[in-house]
Amino acid sequence: MDDKVVHGGKWAVRIERNAESPNDFSSITKSIEMGFSGATVELRGFLRTENVSDFAGLWMREDGESSGLAFDNMQSRELKGTTGWTEYSISLPVGSEARNLVFGALLSGTGKTWVDDLQLLVDGKLIWEAPRVERPTTVLERDHQFDGGSGILVADEMSKTQIENLAMLGRVWGFLKYYHPKVTAGQIHWDYELLRVMPQFLSANDRAPANALLVKWIDGLGPLERCDPCAKLDESHLYFRPDVRWIADYIQLGNQLSQGLETIYAKRIPDQQFYVSDDPNVGNAVFRHELGYQSLKFPDTGFQLLALFRFWNIFEYWSPYRDVTGEKWNNVLTEFIPRIGLAKNAESYQLELMALIARAHDGHANLWSSLQNRPPVGNCQLAVNVRFVESLPVISGFSAEAANDHEELKIGDVVTDLDGIPVRKLIEGWMPYYGASNDAARLFNIGQFLTRGKCGESSIGIRREGQQLKFKVTRAATAGSTQHRYTHDLPGPTFRLLSKDVAYLKLSSVKAAEAEHYVQEASGTKGLIIDIRNYPSEFVVFALGSHLVESNTPFAMFTTCDLSNPGAFHWGNPVSLIPQKPHYAGKIVILADESSMSQAEYTSMAFRAAHGAIVVGSPTAGADGNVSPFALPGGLQSMISGIGVFYPDKKPTHRVGIVPNIEVRPSIPGFLGGRDEVLEEAVRQILGSSVPSKAIEDMAKSSSDR
Repeated sequence: MDDKVVHGGKWAVRIERNAESPNDFSSITKSIEMGFSGATVELRGFLRTENVSDFAGLWMREDGESSGLAFDNMQSRELKGTTGWTEYSISLPVGSEARNLVFGALLSGTGKTWVDDLQLLVDGKLIWEAPRVERPTTVLERDHQFDGGSGILVADEMSKTQIENLAMLGRVWGFLKYYHPKVTAGQIHWDYELLRVMPQFLSANDRAPANALLVKWIDGLGPLERCDPCAKLDESHLYFRPDVRWIADYIQLGNQLSQGLETIYAKRIPDQQFYVSDDPNVGNAVFRHELGYQSLKFPDTGFQLLALFRFWNIFEYWSPYRDVTGEKWNNVLTEFIPRIGLAKNAESYQLELMALIARAHDGHANLWSSLQNRPPVGNCQLAVNVRFVESLPVISGFSAEAANDHEELKIGDVVTDLDGIPVRKLIEGWMPYYGASNDAARLFNIGQFLTRGKCGESSIGIRREGQQLKFKVTRAATAGSTQHRYTHDLPGPTFRLLSKDVAYLKLSSVKAAEAEHYVQEASGTKGLIIDIRNYPSEFVVFALGSHLVESNTPFAMFTTCDLSNPGAFHWGNPVSLIPQKPHYAGKIVILADESSMSQAEYTSMAFRAAHGAIVVGSPTAGADGNVSPFALPGGLQSMISGIGVFYPDKKPTHRVGIVPNIEVRPSIPGFLGGRDEVLEEAVRQILGSSVPSKAIEDMAKSSSDR
């Protein structure tokens, strides 16, 4: 509380962060029940900042049974540096499923921010003047049996029989979650139902008694509701069908259990799901009613296995890329039962979940709430950018806050060890916790965190021109989040002319409203280089892509989930670019590499569809499609890719990435020479081989301050 710097009254709140502050941000938080009705809820207040490195802002989130139904934190407004008192406002639509409103102010990075004179309004009126409403409750709000913990704890080890029985329990529990009509109608708290029966499966001494327990459990749910009509699988545009063949395995399940599951499958209710819906605009799964259990105390074997079963079954039934994981998914479930179930504390539990999620090989899937616990851990990093070049970790640049004690390091240095430990050994230990769709994306992610660790003095070993050198360096807090995603594009303006014949546009700072202006500025050039070695700052697929085509041009197809048949995915119609004027008539060269992920890949697909357009660089991260987030026990957050993204001819992109027409990768000699070899090749593709290589090299280099 600050009584010296205020906007009104006697007090303001001050948040102050320095290089030693833990995590990436600090916040002040208030939570209230959303017992009011209206269209829009607004948080309004005054902020002042001093030397803020990343951003400050108001923030607000609506939570239902799961958190994050709606969210804003002002990050996109980039309130940083030093500013005087200014009033800001954020607003969210009042969600029909929202139960709690969490709001406050935050500071990311370092610096100071003051907050004062806050108001909370509903449709422009003070919140206590808003009409009150009694929202209907669900079974999740009425069943409180395990609110204080599961009471299930396996301390030391699990037998092979226990693991096998738990694996079958997890599979049957997931099948019933999405197929049994009483569960899909929301009549049973299905998480707590798992915890009610789990102790019996831990005690079962063989498969037959465990199967008998499953039969008794299912019978106890009561008779099946009559379905008229029952759901059917439409095979006319089917990409893949549910993998439920296992329920007919009479040898493993026994006749009675297998017949019971087959009957449930046959009598499923069309489109009835309590725990999942589909987005009406995109078609990806939206996970509802997945509780986060934020107050969970560890260890708790019951809730830890619930987390495993929840993620495993969400991926099994709602991942559009289930068929290309490259893993035997049933074996993954069995492997992680002891690993997650026996985790001794929150940190080891989170690490095991990361290792599980990494086995999905989906670049969108991660334990996004816990990256601070993924190795290497620490609040500081060296002020260098590390990129894997020729499969080696190479210093590719320096952060803006690079200190004098880093003057010995140079671009092109190969990092060989950190604090005396060989980097190869470090990476080998970290690799299992880094989820990605392909190896290039995994190394890209490791490179971003490679030098993270404890704040203070450190040592780094590097190889330079055949010599092995070692330097004392200092890890310090970065100016922004340690989860910053590096780009490989040119520093400086979004659009520029590299010469009178070559235009350059990078998407890391692109503005959709300026799309027509970029095309006009590029008019008359022989070629336009669109650099997507980054993540687009705004969605410009149609705003810019429409100026690159001369006729309706399909560029992608999607697969979407089927609520009546969990595990099935169906083909949609092609997505097309519709031409608009002005039209860019020159050659289009798209730059992409392992830093291009998700929206960047989708954008590359669209622009590549233009006549004569080519991609230069290296394969991208291979994780495309709208995401579907959900909570995991312990207040954790994960997600998966929610729709499948393919080319119009149904060729895949997931795990494959965007494969370039011309593959060019940077080299260590190129870095040493300050060259951008990918950009050079793009210029060469536009101007032709008659232009001397030195001229092309100078053209690319003159536009860069590297």
